[in-house]
Amino acid sequence: MIKKLSLVSLFTLLPASYYFAQTTVFAYLKDADGKPVERAEVDLKGKENEVTADKIGYFQFVDLIPGHYQIVITKPNYETKVMEFDVLDNEKKKDLGTITLYSVLTNADQGLAIIDNLGSDYEDSSSGQASTVGLLQSSQDVFNRISSFDLGAYWFRPRGIDGRTSENILNGVSMVKSDNGNVDFSNWGGLNEIVRYPEIFTNHSPSEYAFGGVSGIIYKNTKASEYRKGFQATYSVTNRNYRQRVSLRYTSGMSKKGWAFTVMGAKRWAEEGIQDGTFYDAYGTYLGIEKKFNDNHTLTFNAFASPYRRSTASPSTQEVYDYRGVHYNSYWGWQDGEKRSERVRKGFQPVFQLQDFWKINKKSNLWTTVSYQFGKDKGSRLDWQNASNPSPTYYKKLPSYYQNSIIYNAYHNNTDPELYLKLKEGFDQANEDWMNNNQDITQINWNNLYAANRNSANGSAKYFLVNDVSDDKIFNAATHYTYNFDDKTRFFLNISYQNFRSEYYREVKDLLGAGYALNIDPFAESNKRGSSGFYNMNDSETQKHVGDKINYNYILRRQEVKVNPGLKLSTGSFDIFTTALFGYSTSNRDGLFQNYLYQKSSLGESKDFNYLNYGLKGQVIYRLNGKNFFVYNGAYFSQAPFLEDIFINPRANNYSVPNIKNAVVSANDISYVMSAPFLKLRATAYLVNTQNDTNVQRFFADGLTISVDNAETGSTEDKTASAFVTQTMSNVSKRSMGAELGIDFKVLPTLSLQGVASWGDYRYTNNPNVYISSDVMAAPYANLGTAYIKDFKVGGTAQKAFSAGFRYNSPKYWWFGASWNYLDDNNLDPSAILRTDEFIQNNNSSTPFVNLDDPKVERYMRQVQLPSSFFLNANVGKSWIVGKYYVLISGSVNNILDNTRYITGGFEQIRSSNGNVDFENDYNSRYPNFAPKYWYTQGRSYFVNLQVRF
Repeated sequence: MIKKLSLVSLFTLLPASYYFAQTTVFAYLKDADGKPVERAEVDLKGKENEVTADKIGYFQFVDLIPGHYQIVITKPNYETKVMEFDVLDNEKKKDLGTITLYSVLTNADQGLAIIDNLGSDYEDSSSGQASTVGLLQSSQDVFNRISSFDLGAYWFRPRGIDGRTSENILNGVSMVKSDNGNVDFSNWGGLNEIVRYPEIFTNHSPSEYAFGGVSGIIYKNTKASEYRKGFQATYSVTNRNYRQRVSLRYTSGMSKKGWAFTVMGAKRWAEEGIQDGTFYDAYGTYLGIEKKFNDNHTLTFNAFASPYRRSTASPSTQEVYDYRGVHYNSYWGWQDGEKRSERVRKGFQPVFQLQDFWKINKKSNLWTTVSYQFGKDKGSRLDWQNASNPSPTYYKKLPSYYQNSIIYNAYHNNTDPELYLKLKEGFDQANEDWMNNNQDITQINWNNLYAANRNSANGSAKYFLVNDVSDDKIFNAATHYTYNFDDKTRFFLNISYQNFRSEYYREVKDLLGAGYALNIDPFAESNKRGSSGFYNMNDSETQKHVGDKINYNYILRRQEVKVNPGLKLSTGSFDIFTTALFGYSTSNRDGLFQNYLYQKSSLGESKDFNYLNYGLKGQVIYRLNGKNFFVYNGAYFSQAPFLEDIFINPRANNYSVPNIKNAVVSANDISYVMSAPFLKLRATAYLVNTQNDTNVQRFFADGLTISVDNAETGSTEDKTASAFVTQTMSNVSKRSMGAELGIDFKVLPTLSLQGVASWGDYRYTNNPNVYISSDVMAAPYANLGTAYIKDFKVGGTAQKAFSAGFRYNSPKYWWFGASWNYLDDNNLDPSAILRTDEFIQNNNSSTPFVNLDDPKVERYMRQVQLPSSFFLNANVGKSWIVGKYYVLISGSVNNILDNTRYITGGFEQIRSSNGNVDFENDYNSRYPNFAPKYWYTQGRSYFVNLQVRF
């Protein structure tokens, strides 16, 4: 009888032990309608064997010794399928049954793979005994696929979960950075063909490779022998962040002496991207070496090096967008006939990894990895001392400033005709400049900055470029052990160690014609009259030149150990998967500058911040039959704060956020899954609660007057912040709840319909504490008390999303697909400061401002809701086999109707945040001086890809 194939996670790439018995392994390939799939290529990993299915879809491998094997099945216009099976002792023949290949959804560059495991034999498909662990992680899940590619293009984030709760495992070690919890994908940027086909464990479902969080685990091994032997060349054209991409990959295959090599190079570039004044120049290189000592032992070396240099684009207020459109970017200006950007990111942080695969015996395996990453990431920006803000979108340079000033003066009964005439002339001139795009005004005026420096009386720089630098050194070690008690029970254990050390500093990048920049706080007289004002009191040389460190210099360190055991078992109609977490981390800051404001707390090491982590995840799958399943995923765990969460102002001192704790997360979901040849469906309900979280935001503030306690002097005084500040919310509680539905229905053998619906409600469930810190306050931080944001919605993503589309797959190896996508209920994250007593209360009298009443306060505190919108996407492709050459050309267009009304994200400005009459008038004006800043969708975009394999 035909054996049933089951979808589970990819467990191992290890070759098996050598035994004397030899086996023939065979199977039949069919499409979703049961028709034979001929001429598909089947590659046996780690061997020289590669066969082609015949006219009835039959293929076989002969003389296989007992052990564990992996095959990769490829055919143009079909999804790549990766499968595993075991050959047992004295097994003369092994029938893999009928293997179903599904046609592709869009273009082959998506990097999707279906992962099956055939290690268990089942008598027939009606037995209901198929193991479905990992079912929801399969790329066949239409919801995950569409939410990633179609909806994800517009910043949709499933379940509204912070990406810092994800885990990205590359060759056994975590690539999450300890300072902020993010993954820097630019470290392997452009290497699409190397890092594609990962295992993906969505949301909070358990994984064999790491405990993870609630926004998924991505696992990928880059063994040199796993790639297709030969060359693969790719050329892409697009109008997105970059314009062109070229890549070339070569794989040697496994030699008779047990060596395999894979090498790849890629380049992406754009003289100007889709946003005005941006450029892109990035390389990607990879070297993989694999040595197979015997059937039980393999060693791999992997190196990634992807240097890049690119500029970024600015957010803007609605007023600026109305004048100049959604592609406007305030970060550039003309210099000597070329566009020059002040915001340039430059990085080079290579990664070197050594991984050992050891098959201890036929039941147990041990994988061990050591990894080292180092290098610098630099981000430039303009700095200035004793000079005005050079940004063309500084509020005093916009027409609204003059218009609002006229309204303010009228409200205050200031009818001075001369003042009115001056403001009116200012408005007329600014309006004309912005309407007609006078780029001496609407962009950075580099000539004026150079002129100001030339006219500096003492030769010091009024304006200069600086780099904010992070110099990382990251060591990782990890081991992954598995033990199979039998075909239905599997134990695993992961142990990992990370040592993170990064030095952060600011350096002078370009003096813009000046002789030097001063390493002295320009606010010193207002902050601490009569003081030195030195950012580093141990360095009397305050004149700094290109390459010198300035403003701040400190080191953040973190060591972390994680132990993650787990067990998978099948019994009756149930599959059970449970994992646990035990973790410990220790973190500190080491100041290298002695700041004049924080002489006791800036230089030297802080105390150690130690945290214990714990957690439990579980998955239960109930099989109604071979096509219908119920799946439950549950998780409860703690997560230590990241380094940037612990220290409230690490550039200046060692002070930590008061009462900072581990975040505690509980997550539950339940799904009904149907997987049939004509219909694939998943319907899920979920609830995720987060408590004790810490949220840190950094921004520029102007006019924020607060009372602060100076811990170093013991005094209390009012301070007005007019510089960069740090806002920290502690003890934050959030809830994400909702439902997801994904449907893939095959109407005809060549035509399928897909649909996705996501309904969510993501809210803050308490009123957290708010702290603010800034160098100009001359105090460690100020406690602003409670932020009244309970029941406000979590911003940053649409909470309602829908998609409907189709795909047509021709028997002639071409396809076409299109989708309609709708996003709604997107909100700006609420500004905590604007919703504290500082906003509504007069600090001098401790009473509410006289002009405020409850209806006004409620109106001012109302959350900013962003407009909903819909988009049309389409894709098309064609593939050929010409002799030994495989050729694929594919293309996609997003946002076909060029919808530029959708706001993908933004933030509320905090400047002039006291709720006095000026704020009220500003709030009610057409273009407030301190209106929210937004990022808009970039409009219509395309991507065309040509791939040749030989």
